[in-house]
Amino acid sequence: MKKIIAIAFTMVSVMAYSQEPVKILPLIPMPKEIKQLDDEFVMTNKTKVVLLNDKLKPEVDYLNNYLKTNYGFELQIISSLPKEGNYIYITQPEVQSGLTENYDLMMNQNQLLFSVENNAGLFYGIQTLIQLLPLEKTVAGVLGEPELKIPCADIKDAPRYQWRGMHLDCSRHFFAKEDVKKYIDYLAMYKFNVFHWHLVDDQGWRIEIKKYPMLTVVGSKRKETLIGKPGSDKKPSPTDKYDGIPYGGFYTQEDIKDIINYAAVRHITIVPEIEMPGHSMAALASYPQYSCNGGPFETWTRWGQSEDTYCAGNDSTFAFLENILSEVCDLFPGKYIHVGGDECLKDRWKTCAKCQKRIKDEKLKDENQLQTYFITRIEKYLNSKVKQIIGWDEILEGGLAPNAAVMSWQGITGGIAAAKQKHNVVMSPGKPCYFDHYQSKSKKTEPLAIGGFNPLDSVYAYNPAPKALSQEESKYIMGAQANVWSEYITDFSKVQYMSMPRMAAMAEVLWTPIDKKNYKNFIGRLKIHSKTLDKMGVNYCKQFQNKK
Repeated sequence: MKKIIAIAFTMVSVMAYSQEPVKILPLIPMPKEIKQLDDEFVMTNKTKVVLLNDKLKPEVDYLNNYLKTNYGFELQIISSLPKEGNYIYITQPEVQSGLTENYDLMMNQNQLLFSVENNAGLFYGIQTLIQLLPLEKTVAGVLGEPELKIPCADIKDAPRYQWRGMHLDCSRHFFAKEDVKKYIDYLAMYKFNVFHWHLVDDQGWRIEIKKYPMLTVVGSKRKETLIGKPGSDKKPSPTDKYDGIPYGGFYTQEDIKDIINYAAVRHITIVPEIEMPGHSMAALASYPQYSCNGGPFETWTRWGQSEDTYCAGNDSTFAFLENILSEVCDLFPGKYIHVGGDECLKDRWKTCAKCQKRIKDEKLKDENQLQTYFITRIEKYLNSKVKQIIGWDEILEGGLAPNAAVMSWQGITGGIAAAKQKHNVVMSPGKPCYFDHYQSKSKKTEPLAIGGFNPLDSVYAYNPAPKALSQEESKYIMGAQANVWSEYITDFSKVQYMSMPRMAAMAEVLWTPIDKKNYKNFIGRLKIHSKTLDKMGVNYCKQFQNKK
């Protein structure tokens, strides 16, 4: 039956090819292969979905929910070919290749055929279909039935990388659960599959840990927030100004479960980040006994780096962190837990008797190797929970923990070093992957940012595969990720502005084959796609609209 349908479909499609379609299809990211057709598939409330495998029904339900929300109708699901009318047919190949994110989408005026191996492929195919839908429905017939005219194309698609990540810092500034869900929706639209959720830092602890309630009673709050740029990254400055307004917020474990489930429907894995051993002031304000000097501390009100860290010489510190991670592991079903590891100032370790004793007892060379000891000990615990650690490239200092993956943010050298040691790597260099940097050199037209300059074209031109790696070593590059740090991002509207449309450019970096990328073509598609962003109410940066 499947073969007969495929043959008939091919014959109809071949006759429908136009010589050179001029209409730009607003698909982002650009598919691996696409052939436009001079035809339309008209979807109405009479269009049926032929579904043979109920395991794929969640994705059809997602499509129906989208249609109902945006156009006011949904499609009937049936298990055999209809006797009349057009239909969407979902099939699976008899021989599975294991390429779970691939999909084929073939269309003519009568049939829209998805060929997928499993749910993820169908979800990405549906995202492509959604991007082909018109912004507004039209009506036809005496009864004014809704219809959606979809330009036909044959598409064979697959991602370039397995890790297609976006990050959001909810510690420096807190974003409500519904805003986090909106952010996840943006990721889904562009076929990202990893949401790196930065939940704790010096300025706020945002995740409920039932065993340690003071983490949210104390650590989720700060008495005020720095206004503008600090005079110094490391110490308070006489020029620093504060708003005098208490600030706080955290996610309950029920909130987190809800967000995890929401992301799972969209085939997005959440990687939580629990910072250690540095960036720990919110935790130490709550439980100062796990520091080197016992405090007292307060949740940080400024940006930069604190000299105070978890004490690496105190066994109770590790018990504290393991108890926290136990609850984190129980919440998050994904493979990876991000442990930070960045910007750990080691001044306190140098003067801490317990830390110096640890260095001597473990025959470590210095404080850098003490950090490796710290991360390796945490890694062993997480491995016992069937989890893998990933950390910023500073975890390379003093030697890399045995099974750790590295997220390379200080340029690409850390990623290269880790890949050469046969460790998995996610490339995330500040330039061009930090979306808290400026999008324009005109500071007058841009909102305050931390610094740097990452324009849209630089993001689009990025290639995560370092030339310094051999073909074999390049296999350890899992993909890349863009990061949205929130020191100067005070509300979700600014999250939108700083991430969009650079997120669209990063999506194409991670999904589209290099030989299919074209910046001018991307801008043309983005100009059409931006009308969808307008309809969604997204506050995006519009500088690209001036480009020819």
